[in-house]
Amino acid sequence: MTHTPATAPKTILILGAYGLIGTEVCRTLHARGHRVIASGRSAASAAQALPMLPFRKADLSRMEASGWAALLDGVEVVVNCAGALQDGPGDDLETLHHHAVAALGKAAAARGIRVVQVSAAGVQPDHPTVFFASKARGDAALLASGADAVILRPGLVIGQSAYGGTMLLRMLAAVPLVQPQALPDTPIQTVSLADLAEAVAIAATGDLPGGHTFDLVEEQTHSLAEVIAAHRHALGFPQARAKLTLPRWTLKPTASIADALAHAGWRSPLRSTAIDVLADGVTGDPRPWQAQTGQTLAPLQDTLTKARLGPEHRLQARAALLMPLAVATLSLFWLLSGLIGLWQIGPAAEHLTRIGWPQPLAISSVAFWAVVDVALGLAVLYRPIAARACLAMVGVSLVYLASATLFTPVMWADPLGPLVKVLPAMMLAAVTPALLETR
Repeated sequence: MTHTPATAPKTILILGAYGLIGTEVCRTLHARGHRVIASGRSAASAAQALPMLPFRKADLSRMEASGWAALLDGVEVVVNCAGALQDGPGDDLETLHHHAVAALGKAAAARGIRVVQVSAAGVQPDHPTVFFASKARGDAALLASGADAVILRPGLVIGQSAYGGTMLLRMLAAVPLVQPQALPDTPIQTVSLADLAEAVAIAATGDLPGGHTFDLVEEQTHSLAEVIAAHRHALGFPQARAKLTLPRWTLKPTASIADALAHAGWRSPLRSTAIDVLADGVTGDPRPWQAQTGQTLAPLQDTLTKARLGPEHRLQARAALLMPLAVATLSLFWLLSGLIGLWQIGPAAEHLTRIGWPQPLAISSVAFWAVVDVALGLAVLYRPIAARACLAMVGVSLVYLASATLFTPVMWADPLGPLVKVLPAMMLAAVTPALLETR
Protein backbone atom coordinates (compact mmCIF):
# COMPACT_ATOMS: atom_id res chain seq x y z
CA MET A 1 0.00 0.00 0.00
CA THR A 2 1.54 3.33 -1.05
CA HIS A 3 0.32 6.88 -0.82
CA THR A 4 1.83 10.31 -1.40
CA PRO A 5 0.40 13.11 0.75
CA ALA A 6 -0.97 16.06 -1.19
CA THR A 7 -0.84 18.46 1.72
CA ALA A 8 1.97 20.59 3.07
CA PRO A 9 4.19 19.19 5.84
CA LYS A 10 2.54 19.26 9.25
CA THR A 11 3.72 19.38 12.85
CA ILE A 12 2.70 16.00 14.28
CA LEU A 13 2.94 14.85 17.90
CA ILE A 14 3.22 11.08 18.41
CA LEU A 15 2.11 9.77 21.80
CA GLY A 16 3.77 6.46 22.68
CA ALA A 17 6.43 7.28 20.13
CA TYR A 18 9.05 4.64 20.95
CA GLY A 19 6.75 1.62 21.08
CA LEU A 20 6.54 -0.95 18.30
CA ILE A 21 3.87 0.95 16.35
CA GLY A 22 4.92 4.45 17.43
CA THR A 23 8.49 4.02 16.21
CA GLU A 24 7.39 2.96 12.74
CA VAL A 25 4.84 5.79 12.56
CA CYS A 26 7.48 8.34 13.59
CA ARG A 27 9.96 7.15 10.99
CA THR A 28 7.35 7.05 8.23
CA LEU A 29 6.05 10.56 8.91
CA HIS A 30 9.56 11.95 9.38
CA ALA A 31 10.67 10.45 6.05
CA ARG A 32 7.76 12.25 4.36
CA GLY A 33 9.01 15.62 5.52
CA HIS A 34 6.66 16.25 8.43
CA ARG A 35 7.93 17.85 11.63
CA VAL A 36 7.49 14.96 14.04
CA ILE A 37 7.65 15.37 17.81
CA ALA A 38 8.07 12.21 19.88
CA SER A 39 6.34 11.92 23.24
CA GLY A 40 6.36 9.31 26.00
CA ARG A 41 7.38 8.61 29.56
CA SER A 42 11.12 8.21 29.01
CA ALA A 43 13.39 10.69 27.25
CA ALA A 44 16.20 8.11 27.33
CA SER A 45 14.11 5.49 25.51
CA ALA A 46 13.01 8.05 22.93
CA ALA A 47 16.59 9.18 22.36
CA GLN A 48 17.68 5.58 21.84
CA ALA A 49 14.88 4.69 19.39
CA LEU A 50 14.37 8.07 17.68
CA PRO A 51 17.51 10.19 18.09
CA MET A 52 16.58 12.42 15.13
CA LEU A 53 13.35 13.71 16.71
CA PRO A 54 12.59 16.37 19.34
CA PHE A 55 10.95 15.00 22.48
CA ARG A 56 8.20 16.11 24.86
CA LYS A 57 7.79 14.10 28.03
CA ALA A 58 4.26 13.02 28.93
CA ASP A 59 2.81 10.25 31.08
CA LEU A 60 -0.82 9.91 29.98
CA SER A 61 -1.65 7.90 33.09
CA ARG A 62 -0.84 10.97 35.22
CA MET A 63 -1.61 13.82 32.82
CA GLU A 64 -3.50 16.73 34.37
CA ALA A 65 -6.01 18.62 32.23
CA SER A 66 -3.77 21.68 32.35
CA GLY A 67 -0.83 19.70 31.00
CA TRP A 68 -2.33 19.29 27.54
CA ALA A 69 -1.84 22.96 26.64
CA ALA A 70 1.96 22.75 26.80
CA LEU A 71 2.06 19.31 25.20
CA LEU A 72 -0.07 20.41 22.24
CA ASP A 73 1.61 23.77 21.73
CA GLY A 74 2.24 24.36 18.02
CA VAL A 75 0.89 20.92 17.06
CA GLU A 76 -1.43 20.37 14.08
CA VAL A 77 -1.98 16.62 14.40
CA VAL A 78 -1.75 14.17 17.30
CA VAL A 79 -1.27 10.45 16.70
CA ASN A 80 -1.99 8.38 19.80
CA CYS A 81 -0.03 5.13 19.77
CA ALA A 82 0.13 4.90 23.57
CA GLY A 83 -1.37 1.87 25.25
CA ALA A 84 -0.83 -1.08 27.54
CA LEU A 85 -2.05 -4.64 27.49
CA GLN A 86 -2.97 -5.10 31.12
CA ASP A 87 -3.25 -3.31 34.44
CA GLY A 88 -0.03 -3.53 36.38
CA PRO A 89 2.75 -1.49 37.96
CA GLY A 90 2.68 1.87 36.19
CA ASP A 91 -0.26 0.94 33.93
CA ASP A 92 -3.93 1.76 34.62
CA LEU A 93 -5.86 0.85 31.48
CA GLU A 94 -8.99 2.83 32.29
CA THR A 95 -6.93 5.97 32.82
CA LEU A 96 -4.63 5.40 29.86
CA HIS A 97 -7.13 4.18 27.29
CA HIS A 98 -10.27 6.08 28.35
CA HIS A 99 -9.80 9.14 30.57
CA ALA A 100 -6.56 10.32 28.92
CA VAL A 101 -8.03 9.91 25.43
CA ALA A 102 -11.19 11.78 26.46
CA ALA A 103 -9.05 14.65 27.80
CA LEU A 104 -6.97 14.61 24.61
CA GLY A 105 -10.16 14.87 22.52
CA LYS A 106 -11.40 17.89 24.45
CA ALA A 107 -8.04 19.66 24.28
CA ALA A 108 -7.70 18.93 20.56
CA ALA A 109 -11.25 20.08 19.81
CA ALA A 110 -10.58 23.41 21.53
CA ARG A 111 -7.48 23.96 19.38
CA GLY A 112 -8.67 22.57 16.05
CA ILE A 113 -6.13 19.72 16.13
CA ARG A 114 -6.75 16.48 14.25
CA VAL A 115 -6.38 13.28 16.31
CA VAL A 116 -5.49 9.89 14.86
CA GLN A 117 -6.23 7.22 17.41
CA VAL A 118 -4.54 3.81 16.99
CA SER A 119 -6.94 1.47 18.77
CA ALA A 120 -7.42 -2.29 18.28
CA ALA A 121 -9.64 -4.52 16.18
CA GLY A 122 -12.50 -6.07 18.09
CA VAL A 123 -12.94 -3.46 20.84
CA GLN A 124 -16.38 -3.36 22.48
CA PRO A 125 -17.56 -1.31 25.48
CA ASP A 126 -19.15 -4.37 27.14
CA HIS A 127 -16.21 -6.69 26.48
CA PRO A 128 -15.17 -8.72 29.56
CA THR A 129 -11.50 -7.90 28.91
CA VAL A 130 -10.49 -4.56 30.41
CA PHE A 131 -8.14 -3.92 27.48
CA PHE A 132 -10.90 -4.04 24.87
CA ALA A 133 -13.53 -2.33 27.05
CA SER A 134 -11.30 0.58 28.04
CA LYS A 135 -10.15 1.03 24.43
CA ALA A 136 -13.78 1.14 23.30
CA ARG A 137 -14.73 3.75 25.91
CA GLY A 138 -11.75 5.86 24.89
CA ASP A 139 -12.67 5.65 21.20
CA ALA A 140 -16.28 6.65 21.98
CA ALA A 141 -15.18 9.56 24.17
CA LEU A 142 -12.85 10.80 21.44
CA LEU A 143 -15.61 10.75 18.81
CA ALA A 144 -17.99 12.50 21.21
CA SER A 145 -15.48 15.22 22.10
CA GLY A 146 -16.01 17.23 18.93
CA ALA A 147 -12.42 16.74 17.84
CA ASP A 148 -11.54 16.07 14.21
CA ALA A 149 -10.71 12.43 14.90
CA VAL A 150 -10.02 9.27 12.92
CA ILE A 151 -9.83 5.91 14.67
CA LEU A 152 -7.77 3.09 13.22
CA ARG A 153 -8.22 -0.42 14.60
CA PRO A 154 -5.40 -2.72 13.46
CA GLY A 155 -5.48 -6.49 13.64
CA LEU A 156 -2.41 -8.49 14.65
CA VAL A 157 0.46 -6.16 13.72
CA ILE A 158 3.46 -7.84 12.08
CA GLY A 159 6.70 -6.19 11.04
CA GLN A 160 10.43 -6.65 11.09
CA SER A 161 10.49 -5.63 14.75
CA ALA A 162 8.54 -7.68 17.26
CA TYR A 163 7.12 -7.15 20.72
CA GLY A 164 4.44 -8.75 22.88
CA GLY A 165 2.20 -11.03 20.85
CA THR A 166 4.38 -10.95 17.73
CA MET A 167 7.42 -11.87 19.79
CA LEU A 168 5.45 -14.74 21.31
CA LEU A 169 4.77 -16.02 17.79
CA ARG A 170 8.49 -15.94 17.00
CA MET A 171 9.35 -17.65 20.26
CA LEU A 172 6.88 -20.44 19.52
CA ALA A 173 8.29 -20.75 16.01
CA ALA A 174 11.80 -21.07 17.45
CA VAL A 175 11.04 -24.17 19.53
CA PRO A 176 13.08 -26.98 17.97
CA LEU A 177 11.61 -30.25 16.67
CA VAL A 178 8.18 -29.85 18.32
CA GLN A 179 5.64 -27.09 17.64
CA PRO A 180 3.81 -26.22 20.86
CA GLN A 181 0.51 -24.44 20.36
CA ALA A 182 -2.70 -23.57 22.14
CA LEU A 183 -5.98 -22.33 20.71
CA PRO A 184 -4.80 -23.44 17.24
CA ASP A 185 -8.15 -22.67 15.58
CA THR A 186 -8.39 -19.06 16.81
CA PRO A 187 -9.17 -16.77 13.84
CA ILE A 188 -6.52 -14.13 13.11
CA GLN A 189 -6.34 -11.29 10.61
CA THR A 190 -3.05 -9.45 10.34
CA VAL A 191 -1.80 -6.08 9.18
CA SER A 192 1.75 -5.21 8.30
CA LEU A 193 3.47 -2.60 10.44
CA ALA A 194 4.35 -0.69 7.27
CA ASP A 195 0.72 -0.64 6.10
CA LEU A 196 -0.41 0.55 9.53
CA ALA A 197 2.11 3.40 9.48
CA GLU A 198 0.99 4.25 5.94
CA ALA A 199 -2.64 4.37 7.08
CA VAL A 200 -1.69 6.72 9.93
CA ALA A 201 0.09 8.96 7.42
CA ILE A 202 -3.03 9.08 5.25
CA ALA A 203 -5.20 9.94 8.26
CA ALA A 204 -2.73 12.49 9.65
CA THR A 205 -2.58 14.48 6.41
CA GLY A 206 -6.35 14.86 6.31
CA ASP A 207 -7.07 12.41 3.49
CA LEU A 208 -9.63 10.56 5.61
CA PRO A 209 -12.85 12.14 6.88
CA GLY A 210 -13.06 12.86 10.59
CA GLY A 211 -15.49 11.01 12.81
CA HIS A 212 -14.88 7.64 11.17
CA THR A 213 -13.49 4.32 12.39
CA PHE A 214 -11.64 1.86 10.19
CA ASP A 215 -10.50 -1.71 10.85
CA LEU A 216 -7.05 -2.30 9.40
CA VAL A 217 -6.95 -6.00 8.58
CA GLU A 218 -6.15 -8.19 5.62
CA GLU A 219 -9.02 -9.83 3.73
CA GLN A 220 -8.12 -13.43 4.55
CA THR A 221 -8.61 -14.98 7.98
CA HIS A 222 -6.05 -17.51 9.27
CA SER A 223 -6.00 -19.91 12.17
CA LEU A 224 -3.45 -19.21 14.88
CA ALA A 225 -1.71 -22.48 13.96
CA GLU A 226 -1.35 -21.23 10.38
CA VAL A 227 0.10 -17.92 11.56
CA ILE A 228 2.70 -19.71 13.71
CA ALA A 229 3.59 -22.05 10.83
CA ALA A 230 4.00 -19.05 8.50
CA HIS A 231 6.37 -17.41 10.98
CA ARG A 232 8.37 -20.61 11.33
CA HIS A 233 8.82 -20.76 7.56
CA ALA A 234 9.59 -17.02 7.19
CA LEU A 235 12.23 -17.17 9.93
CA GLY A 236 13.93 -20.12 8.26
CA PHE A 237 13.39 -22.65 11.04
CA PRO A 238 13.04 -26.32 10.03
CA GLN A 239 9.52 -27.65 9.87
CA ALA A 240 8.38 -29.14 13.18
CA ARG A 241 8.39 -32.92 13.33
CA ALA A 242 5.41 -32.99 15.65
CA LYS A 243 2.76 -30.68 17.06
CA LEU A 244 2.04 -30.40 20.76
CA THR A 245 -1.43 -28.91 21.25
CA LEU A 246 -1.86 -27.84 24.84
CA PRO A 247 -5.33 -28.33 26.36
CA ARG A 248 -7.32 -25.18 26.96
CA TRP A 249 -7.39 -25.69 30.74
CA THR A 250 -3.61 -25.16 30.92
CA LEU A 251 -3.97 -21.53 29.80
CA LYS A 252 -5.51 -20.20 33.01
CA PRO A 253 -2.74 -21.36 35.39
CA THR A 254 -0.12 -20.24 32.85
CA ALA A 255 -1.70 -16.80 32.69
CA SER A 256 -1.94 -16.64 36.50
CA ILE A 257 1.80 -17.29 36.79
CA ALA A 258 2.54 -14.66 34.13
CA ASP A 259 0.28 -12.15 35.93
CA ALA A 260 2.11 -12.80 39.20
CA LEU A 261 5.47 -12.28 37.51
CA ALA A 262 4.23 -8.90 36.26
CA HIS A 263 4.46 -7.63 39.85
CA ALA A 264 8.20 -8.31 39.62
CA GLY A 265 8.40 -6.31 36.39
CA TRP A 266 8.21 -9.17 33.87
CA ARG A 267 5.78 -8.29 31.06
CA SER A 268 5.17 -11.74 29.69
CA PRO A 269 3.15 -12.12 26.46
CA LEU A 270 1.34 -14.96 28.25
CA ARG A 271 -0.52 -12.71 30.70
CA SER A 272 -4.25 -13.23 31.08
CA THR A 273 -5.27 -10.37 28.78
CA ALA A 274 -3.15 -11.72 25.93
CA ILE A 275 -4.69 -15.17 26.43
CA ASP A 276 -8.21 -13.69 26.47
CA VAL A 277 -7.51 -11.72 23.29
CA LEU A 278 -6.27 -14.82 21.51
CA ALA A 279 -9.20 -16.87 22.76
CA ASP A 280 -11.63 -14.39 21.18
CA GLY A 281 -9.65 -14.06 17.98
CA VAL A 282 -8.26 -10.95 16.29
CA THR A 283 -10.53 -10.04 13.40
CA GLY A 284 -12.14 -7.02 11.77
CA ASP A 285 -13.97 -5.82 8.67
CA PRO A 286 -11.64 -4.61 5.90
CA ARG A 287 -14.43 -3.33 3.62
CA PRO A 288 -14.88 0.23 5.02
CA TRP A 289 -11.15 0.91 4.59
CA GLN A 290 -11.19 -0.50 1.07
CA ALA A 291 -14.27 1.54 0.15
CA GLN A 292 -12.75 4.77 1.50
CA THR A 293 -9.24 4.42 0.06
CA GLY A 294 -9.57 1.90 -2.76
CA GLN A 295 -6.66 0.01 -1.21
CA THR A 296 -6.29 -3.54 0.06
CA LEU A 297 -3.93 -4.32 2.92
CA ALA A 298 -1.17 -6.85 2.37
CA PRO A 299 -1.96 -10.50 3.18
CA LEU A 300 0.07 -12.38 5.78
CA GLN A 301 2.45 -14.05 3.34
CA ASP A 302 3.29 -10.76 1.62
CA THR A 303 3.77 -9.10 5.00
CA LEU A 304 6.27 -11.73 6.10
CA THR A 305 8.08 -11.64 2.77
CA LYS A 306 8.45 -7.84 2.84
CA ALA A 307 9.61 -7.94 6.47
CA ARG A 308 12.79 -9.67 5.22
CA LEU A 309 13.28 -11.75 8.32
CA GLY A 310 16.81 -13.13 8.41
CA PRO A 311 19.50 -14.63 10.65
CA GLU A 312 19.37 -11.77 13.15
CA HIS A 313 15.64 -12.36 13.67
CA ARG A 314 16.17 -16.10 14.13
CA LEU A 315 18.77 -15.25 16.75
CA GLN A 316 16.38 -12.80 18.40
CA ALA A 317 13.63 -15.43 18.54
CA ARG A 318 15.97 -18.01 20.05
CA ALA A 319 17.32 -15.49 22.55
CA ALA A 320 13.80 -14.56 23.63
CA LEU A 321 13.00 -18.24 24.09
CA LEU A 322 16.17 -18.85 26.14
CA MET A 323 16.00 -15.71 28.31
CA PRO A 324 13.51 -17.07 30.90
CA LEU A 325 15.55 -20.27 31.15
CA ALA A 326 18.76 -18.31 31.64
CA VAL A 327 17.26 -16.18 34.41
CA ALA A 328 15.71 -19.17 36.15
CA THR A 329 18.99 -21.14 35.94
CA LEU A 330 21.01 -18.26 37.39
CA SER A 331 18.53 -17.75 40.20
CA LEU A 332 18.49 -21.44 41.09
CA PHE A 333 22.29 -21.73 40.94
CA TRP A 334 22.95 -18.77 43.24
CA LEU A 335 20.12 -19.56 45.64
CA LEU A 336 21.26 -23.16 46.05
CA SER A 337 24.88 -22.07 46.39
CA GLY A 338 24.02 -19.70 49.22
CA LEU A 339 21.56 -21.96 51.00
CA ILE A 340 23.90 -24.97 50.86
CA GLY A 341 26.71 -22.75 52.14
CA LEU A 342 24.59 -21.76 55.16
CA TRP A 343 23.45 -25.34 55.72
CA GLN A 344 27.02 -26.71 55.48
CA ILE A 345 28.70 -23.69 57.05
CA GLY A 346 30.98 -25.81 59.26
CA PRO A 347 32.50 -28.01 56.54
CA ALA A 348 32.76 -24.98 54.25
CA ALA A 349 34.66 -23.01 56.90
CA GLU A 350 37.14 -25.90 57.29
CA HIS A 351 38.73 -24.96 53.96
CA LEU A 352 39.81 -21.70 55.63
CA THR A 353 40.65 -22.98 59.09
CA ARG A 354 43.01 -25.54 57.53
CA ILE A 355 45.15 -22.71 56.16
CA GLY A 356 45.24 -20.89 59.49
CA TRP A 357 42.13 -18.68 59.56
CA PRO A 358 40.56 -18.32 63.01
CA GLN A 359 37.31 -20.30 63.11
CA PRO A 360 35.09 -17.25 63.91
CA LEU A 361 36.53 -15.37 60.93
CA ALA A 362 36.16 -18.39 58.66
CA ILE A 363 32.53 -18.96 59.65
CA SER A 364 31.73 -15.24 59.30
CA SER A 365 33.27 -15.14 55.83
CA VAL A 366 31.32 -18.18 54.65
CA ALA A 367 28.07 -16.81 56.10
CA PHE A 368 28.60 -13.39 54.52
CA TRP A 369 29.21 -14.70 51.02
CA ALA A 370 26.38 -17.25 51.35
CA VAL A 371 24.00 -14.39 52.10
CA VAL A 372 25.40 -12.50 49.10
CA ASP A 373 24.67 -15.56 46.92
CA VAL A 374 21.07 -15.75 48.16
CA ALA A 375 20.57 -12.02 47.65
CA LEU A 376 21.82 -12.21 44.06
CA GLY A 377 19.67 -15.28 43.38
CA LEU A 378 16.61 -13.29 44.46
CA ALA A 379 17.66 -10.01 42.81
CA VAL A 380 17.88 -11.53 39.34
CA LEU A 381 14.17 -12.40 39.60
CA TYR A 382 13.22 -8.71 39.89
CA ARG A 383 13.13 -7.37 36.33
CA PRO A 384 14.14 -3.72 36.99
CA ILE A 385 17.48 -4.79 38.48
CA ALA A 386 17.97 -8.20 36.83
CA ALA A 387 20.70 -7.02 34.45
CA ARG A 388 22.63 -5.34 37.27
CA ALA A 389 22.26 -8.49 39.38
CA CYS A 390 23.85 -10.48 36.54
CA LEU A 391 26.80 -8.10 36.41
CA ALA A 392 27.14 -8.36 40.19
CA MET A 393 27.22 -12.15 39.81
CA VAL A 394 30.16 -11.78 37.42
CA GLY A 395 31.95 -9.52 39.89
CA VAL A 396 31.35 -11.81 42.87
CA SER A 397 32.47 -14.82 40.81
CA LEU A 398 35.73 -13.06 40.03
CA VAL A 399 36.20 -12.34 43.75
CA TYR A 400 35.60 -16.04 44.53
CA LEU A 401 38.07 -17.22 41.90
CA ALA A 402 40.74 -14.69 42.90
CA SER A 403 40.34 -15.42 46.64
CA ALA A 404 40.40 -19.18 46.15
CA THR A 405 43.48 -18.92 43.94
CA LEU A 406 45.21 -16.81 46.61
CA PHE A 407 44.19 -18.66 49.77
CA THR A 408 43.16 -22.21 48.72
CA PRO A 409 44.68 -22.94 45.28
CA VAL A 410 44.37 -26.66 45.94
CA MET A 411 40.64 -26.33 45.24
CA TRP A 412 41.44 -26.03 41.51
CA ALA A 413 42.52 -29.69 41.67
CA ASP A 414 39.40 -30.86 43.51
CA PRO A 415 37.93 -33.76 41.48
CA LEU A 416 34.41 -32.27 41.81
CA GLY A 417 35.63 -29.01 40.26
CA PRO A 418 33.97 -26.44 42.56
CA LEU A 419 36.02 -23.61 41.05
CA VAL A 420 35.89 -24.83 37.46
CA LYS A 421 32.08 -24.86 37.63
CA VAL A 422 32.09 -21.17 38.48
CA LEU A 423 33.39 -20.34 35.00
CA PRO A 424 30.30 -21.41 32.95
CA ALA A 425 27.99 -19.86 35.56
CA MET A 426 29.95 -16.61 35.30
CA MET A 427 29.71 -16.67 31.50
CA LEU A 428 25.94 -17.26 31.66
CA ALA A 429 25.64 -14.26 33.97
CA ALA A 430 27.70 -12.18 31.53
CA VAL A 431 25.53 -13.14 28.53
CA THR A 432 22.10 -12.80 30.16
CA PRO A 433 22.02 -8.95 30.29
CA ALA A 434 22.08 -8.97 26.50
CA LEU A 435 19.08 -11.33 26.51
CA LEU A 436 17.27 -8.96 28.88
CA GLU A 437 17.46 -5.97 26.54
CA THR A 438 14.05 -4.74 25.40
CA ARG A 439 12.78 -2.30 22.84
